[in-house]
Amino acid sequence: MPPGIMKSRVSEGSPNPCGATWDGLGVNFALFSAHATKVELCLFDDAGEQELERIELPEYSNEVWHGYLPDARPGTTYGYRVHGPYEPEAGHRFNPNKLVLDPYAKAHVGALKWDHACFGYTLDAEAADLTFDTRDSAPFMPKSRVIDPAFSWGRERAPSIPWDRTIIYETHVRGYTMRHPAVPENLRGTFSGLGRKEVVDYIRSLGVTSVELLPVHAFVNDSYLLDKGLTNYWGYNSIGFFAPDPRYSAVPDFVFSEFKEMVARLHDAGLEVILDVVYNHTAEGNERGPTLSFRGIDNASYYRLMPDNPRYYINDTGTGNTVNMSHARVVQMVTDSLRYWASEMRVDGFRFDLGTILARESDGFNEAHGFLQSCLQDPVLSNTKLIAEPWDIGPGGYQVGGFPPGWAEWNDKFRDTVRGYWKGDEGKQAAMATRLAASADCFNRRGRKPWASVNFITAHDGFTLNDMVSYNEKHNEANGEDGRDGHSDNNSWNFGVEGPTDDPEIVELRERQKRNLLATLLLSQGTPMVLAGDEFGRSQEGNNNAYCQDNDISWVDWNFGEKEVELAEFVRKVIVLRQSFPILRRSRFLTGAYNPDLDVRDVRWLSPTGQDIEDAQWDDVNARCFGMLLDGRAQASGIKRPAMDATALLVLNAFHDMVNFILPEVVGGQVWRCLLDTNIPDDSKRESFRTGDSYGITGRSVVLFVLEPENQRSVALRRAIEGFRQMAERPIPVATLETGPEADRALADGVSL
Repeated sequence: MPPGIMKSRVSEGSPNPCGATWDGLGVNFALFSAHATKVELCLFDDAGEQELERIELPEYSNEVWHGYLPDARPGTTYGYRVHGPYEPEAGHRFNPNKLVLDPYAKAHVGALKWDHACFGYTLDAEAADLTFDTRDSAPFMPKSRVIDPAFSWGRERAPSIPWDRTIIYETHVRGYTMRHPAVPENLRGTFSGLGRKEVVDYIRSLGVTSVELLPVHAFVNDSYLLDKGLTNYWGYNSIGFFAPDPRYSAVPDFVFSEFKEMVARLHDAGLEVILDVVYNHTAEGNERGPTLSFRGIDNASYYRLMPDNPRYYINDTGTGNTVNMSHARVVQMVTDSLRYWASEMRVDGFRFDLGTILARESDGFNEAHGFLQSCLQDPVLSNTKLIAEPWDIGPGGYQVGGFPPGWAEWNDKFRDTVRGYWKGDEGKQAAMATRLAASADCFNRRGRKPWASVNFITAHDGFTLNDMVSYNEKHNEANGEDGRDGHSDNNSWNFGVEGPTDDPEIVELRERQKRNLLATLLLSQGTPMVLAGDEFGRSQEGNNNAYCQDNDISWVDWNFGEKEVELAEFVRKVIVLRQSFPILRRSRFLTGAYNPDLDVRDVRWLSPTGQDIEDAQWDDVNARCFGMLLDGRAQASGIKRPAMDATALLVLNAFHDMVNFILPEVVGGQVWRCLLDTNIPDDSKRESFRTGDSYGITGRSVVLFVLEPENQRSVALRRAIEGFRQMAERPIPVATLETGPEADRALADGVSL
């Protein structure tokens, strides 16, 4: 179309919705800015290289600039130039020489090319950020693109996994498939690669229910990393909250459709999709950062600025800036983004990075913040899983247990306690019991449920499970920061040798510790989260901060050995065990209080003598072996009637030597069936024992018993016990190329009991 034609036909359009919206006849453009004086829409060629036309948005309604172009179509590439005061000391940094991305853009074209022109000020000038740079940044900027959201979802249905059955599997789109042998090279590292049948079948065969993806929103590679030959691999540097990053696409021009196809395939396999989202800060950094979007559109509205000197940014995130969630339009943008991903992209839930920021006011964290409440009241978002990382670095930023009902939270207290206990630290027994019971000290309030505690031992940030039992010290030399980055306090233990070893005794101890840690995670009350690759012992060579390593350090290695296969099979069996017995994933907090109506206590804490632990015994710093007895008759819901669950006994021994544990007498049976012993890899050796018998709990091991019911009313429990036993004795193929109907049938048999 000849230049000027679109400009001549522009009309007022509508202020709602924000962004570029194709209605089948034309495109409506709407951009919020409370302090701008003029907004120009810039149209580019398809490659985003040549600016074709500038069109002043003709109308301003309710602080939204808007216009309608009847000749625009999906595929139109655009950006904005926003006019207004350049007064950094007053918090305003408008510079129309800088092309800015549409915050509501559904797709981005091209990548940021770092250049001095991308900054609103002159970099090498004195008092630099107070100066005004006149160079055009458009040649170096990615552009926004109009999309047609049409997509045929077919028979896709959301899995809608209940919280009490949820098991989260955290992974990275690129790293999970870059070395996968069944994924064609051109699809590795992409949404299409993650949606491949072989990949989906493997994830499903594990028994996990929900795949949590590290950030997929469009993000920026930091210049200082690129200068060192590194990259922002994790992607916690968002610049577009509606656009999937084209780097994760086999066909970047259709990345939004490719993402939907991946979701459809995961849903078809019964797997939920949860996104790790970063609304707490943006890639624009502090006052010395570039002008890419929000800063140039309305800096004073989008960011928290120092009240006494708005030239500077409040930095409660540690990244240079903090998104201003006290501003109604910013809250609207975040909730609009969430609704878009939940409704249009059909995502099932969100994990909020530095989630405390989302409820931070000028005086600190506010549990009643409008954003938190709006998510629970919104008809779309209230049906998604909402998970907060409940901390930031601002005042009062640590808020584990502080979020309102309806929210789940990452529980780092679980991580630290479990690591310390199995490392052999003194005085951890009482805290360990609390963590096994879903950390009621943090979450049992206002009707919250045990699932609110998202338990994890490892995550993307920190050591992998294998490295946690193989390294005493972090080894981050590849990050180029001389080992200064990453946490130094990892609660790890190498068993005498730093890194890999051929010593059979150390190898055996490390493997058992992996089983102990995974069994503890999967058999604790609450919602377990497994880091992808931990199920077969993936290593990052001791790097505990691999955020910048887009290479073999971070990529999952699918070249399995025998011990990797055995560990993965162990994980699958424990997951089936958890799903088979509701007593292991109760929807009510355990209290230990006596229920006179039912003549039962829901949990008892036992010493190795088989007797209840006395109050004074909890203070014994040398105590490292105890049992958790879960009575299947205990009330399972708000209705005061006995449940028909199995009665289970979980015994943990972090002592270095064997402890003889007396199996207790309980109502309902006389025989304890051993279903799990992390010291016995061969499941065929499982035995039954009578109450009063002594069972030798090997040093550093976990054992789970289930009571065989005596009465005929418990046929379902008998079936569950026998079904799990049969599955445990049947080897399940673990290599990705061996998944298929046999593995699917085995999993289904176990879970459906």
